[in-house]
Order: sequence, then C-alpha cells, then structure tokens
Amino acid sequence: MDFNELLKTDDYDFIRTNERLGDRIMLLGLGGSYAYGTSNEGSDVDFRGITLNLPSDLIGLTEFEQYVDERTDTVIYSFNKMVKLLLECNPNTCEILGLEDDQYLIKTPLGQELRSNAGIFLSLKAVRSFGRYANDQLRRLQNALARDSLPQADRERHIMNSVQSVIDNFNCVNLSSGDEQADIKLSLGRSNNPDLDQEIFVDAACHHYPLRKFADLSSRFRGVLREYDRLGSRNRKKDENHLNKHAMHLVRLLMMAKDVVERGEIITRRTDDLPLLLSIRRGDYMLPDGTYSRDFYDVVDEYENKLDEAVKHTKLPAEPDMRAVGRFVERINLYAVTGRL
Repeated sequence: MDFNELLKTDDYDFIRTNERLGDRIMLLGLGGSYAYGTSNEGSDVDFRGITLNLPSDLIGLTEFEQYVDERTDTVIYSFNKMVKLLLECNPNTCEILGLEDDQYLIKTPLGQELRSNAGIFLSLKAVRSFGRYANDQLRRLQNALARDSLPQADRERHIMNSVQSVIDNFNCVNLSSGDEQADIKLSLGRSNNPDLDQEIFVDAACHHYPLRKFADLSSRFRGVLREYDRLGSRNRKKDENHLNKHAMHLVRLLMMAKDVVERGEIITRRTDDLPLLLSIRRGDYMLPDGTYSRDFYDVVDEYENKLDEAVKHTKLPAEPDMRAVGRFVERINLYAVTGRL
C-alpha cells in the first residue's frame, strides 16, 4: 500500500488544513500492525504523529493535548503531551519514535532531532509501563478463555481484575502529572439482575476531580466491558482472531521492553521477530478447544525471564534525565513560539 498517496486523499485534508497540524507537524508515521510489520489483508491503517504546540498553548490561554480523527484512525499528539507520555515510557507513544525511516510520512528536522534524543526520555519505568500493557493483554486472554469454562461469578471476577488494572494504570499516570487520584473501590456482590449471579459494584470518592479525566476513566471502563462482550460473541472465527491478536501483542510488548532495557533502543518494526509473532497471530499456538498450548506460555515465560535478566544488567537510570529533557523541551518550545532555534 502506498501510504503517501493515501495521505493525499480528501479523507486526510484535516492534516493540511487544521491550524494545529499542517507545517507544525514534527513527525507522522505508521501505527498499529503496519508499524510492527505484523499486518495482514484485513489490517486497518493507523497514523500517529506529533505536532508543535501553538504559541497560545505555551504563553497564552489555550490548551491542546491531541488531535483525533476517528474516521481515519489518526492520532496526533501535541509536543508537550508527547513529552509527558514519553517520560512514563508509554508504549503507544514510544513506538512513534522507534519507527524506521521508510515508515514516516512526515519527518521534519525537529522531528528527527526528537528521534535522535529519544534516549533522554528512557528509564526503568519502561519495565512497569510495558509490563502493564502486557498484563492487560494477558487479562484479555484470561477473560476470553474463561467465559466458556467458568461460572458466571468467576467470569465477573476476571472482568473486575481488568477494570482494577485500568484504575491502577490511570491513577499512576495522573499521579505523575500532579492530578488528584480518584478513590475507586470495586467489589463483587449478589446481583438483582436475573441474568447474573454476581455483579461488580463500585464505591467511588472524588473531590474536585477534573470532569474530562473522569469521563476518560469512565470510557475506559466501558471499553473493558465492550472488549469482553466482543470476545464473547458467537462468531468463533472472529473471536479466535481477536484472541490471537492479543496473544501476539503480549509477546511483542515484552520484546520491545527488553530492547529498551537491554539496549536503550525503541524498535517498533519487529523484523527479526516476525516469524514468531506472525505464527502466534495465525493461531499456531491455539488448541482446538480455543485455549493456548503450553508452548505459548513457555514463550511468554522466556521473554519475561529475558526482561528480568536485562534489568539486572541495564544501564538505564531509574528516572529519566530531567535536566536534559528540560533543555530539549525549552529549545523546541522556543521555536514553537518564535520560529527561531
């Protein structure tokens, strides 16, 4: 597929006409399976990028974090938002800096400078952040595999574990940015719903909590429930495709985490790992009953052990080099305001 020609179509006019995008975009590249090299005939096209903040965002009254075009599945982060996410070693944003040259559709000198300085953002937080995402994938597998073999109350417990993971991840990010945490407690109890034996209940305490962040958290809860319902659909073949995709991403995240910790590199396109990843996505590790073979869990154990070993010998700091990050951010934002470096 010619992605550069695709970008020229009317569907992507917003990239050229929106005042926050256009020539303010630093980087725009492939996302999802086309970024990892694991795409197939049914893969969607995702674009991910970074754009300079407007002067009014930096010294005025406007705010901007990201531009999302749902129709084309395009997400473009503001530079300042990107910095915050990189400091947490967020996998979805680290991937943007780890693409190969031919996977970028837009790459300005400032964008290349950001890529070249990717190392100043990296730290041992990668173990936690990539591990969190990998655990989320594992929970999705567990939830889906449990739905046919466990009583309803136990399946509900699996969902509750996934929702708790969402809360923990969300609070971790907000804590690092100085926002108040939402005090949310989950529990299982007898349900009044005739279709459920037990149901998840929520006790929440929020004081002066930002509405937009609360809405974001609520949407993530809905996402967990939708994901479980989708995996529980009657379309067995579609169900298996979802499961195998989750299984593949679980292993891919562990591979990427090992690279970051062991070599200080973000490697998004998994060229050397494609035979294994594509084998998992094809379903080679899925048994006839829809569960996974011991060989699959051996692969997971192998990469978890490799990551543990890499941690023992890593040269990565526990925290990012904030002085270097500060200097770099000041340089880029000075240009965003004045047009001069």
